[in-house]
Amino acid sequence: MRMESVREPDIARNLKLIEWLKSEILTSVAEIFRMLTSSARVSQDRIADCLASIIVGSYLLGRRLGLNYGAIEQKIANKIRLGILEEHDVETNYGDLTELNQHIKAYRE
Repeated sequence: MRMESVREPDIARNLKLIEWLKSEILTSVAEIFRMLTSSARVSQDRIADCLASIIVGSYLLGRRLGLNYGAIEQKIANKIRLGILEEHDVETNYGDLTELNQHIKAYRE
């Protein structure tokens, strides 16, 4: 019986954290949309901060959902390679996926 009472709060805490992470990610996405539709000049630092929050929140949410960071990174790498192979518009027109792929490889070394 004691085992159930210990696990139940952990499950509730985990669910609460998942809901909080989802809300943080959505808040950061909304903030970027607000910045991009605003007529005021937005600093690169504020945009970078929102994007970083989305990325960190996504990693943490994945972990709470049972994924390890390596699995998420592998999916990212696969999506980048697929975009390059399928000649996605962002790759064809700007070479962004190749540049991102090179950045990630250099960062890991």
